[in-house]
Amino acid sequence: MLKVAFASNDRTTVNQHFGAAEGFAIYAMDGERAQLVQLAEFPPESMDGNENKLPAKIAALSGCVAVYCLAAGASAVKQLLASGIQPIRLDDEEAIDPLLKHISLAIREGGIPWVEKAIRKEQQSKDAARFDRMATQDWEE
Repeated sequence: MLKVAFASNDRTTVNQHFGAAEGFAIYAMDGERAQLVQLAEFPPESMDGNENKLPAKIAALSGCVAVYCLAAGASAVKQLLASGIQPIRLDDEEAIDPLLKHISLAIREGGIPWVEKAIRKEQQSKDAARFDRMATQDWEE
């Protein structure tokens, strides 16, 4: 399951700048379904370049592989990427449901590079955990 966040003040449309976002709708999804798992809400903020608001927003997205927003400043992009979260900038407001369908299709069939990267990373993590479990087992020769 991949977690994806959407900067939104109405829970249905991506309509917020990352740094000034009043909320994020966070979905867990696979190739078949998407489920709203968390709503993160923040007080209204201006787009004033004040970076003190970024750590709380990035922390609220912990575990997410991507965040959709209308814009994000260079510092926010850098901090998101350092946290393993791919920022996705949209040119105009878009409804969340069609985006969820598009991401689900990409999980099943590919076609979106950041989705493919997230799936590979998730699989590598599962493989590493499996090998760690195997290493702790007693082996007979």
